[in-house]
Amino acid sequence: MSGLPNCVECNSEYTYEDRNMYICPECGHEWAQGQNTTDDDTPVIRDSNGNTLTDGDTVTVIKDLKVKGSSLVVKVGTKVKNIRLVDGDHDIDCKIDGVGAMKLKSEFVKKV
Repeated sequence: MSGLPNCVECNSEYTYEDRNMYICPECGHEWAQGQNTTDDDTPVIRDSNGNTLTDGDTVTVIKDLKVKGSSLVVKVGTKVKNIRLVDGDHDIDCKIDGVGAMKLKSEFVKKV
């Protein structure tokens, strides 16, 4: 076994890796390594360590994040409870104490 995932379009087992992309030589489909999908075509969202995230999880921020349009900063180690996964570039919807409703990228959090 090569350990690479099957193609998400045609289920071919002959996928190969090119930098941070998977490519299927049979149908030509390309997708990013962090954006694998399950059989029901829902995206699998992973944290910075590669753990799968689900709705209701608790995560910790791993980097200081500036809040756009404000002077607030979400500090490293801030615990965010009860996240909700959404589609888009910022794939986590949550509420942070002292800041309010925010959207975060999963690459800047780790699962607790």
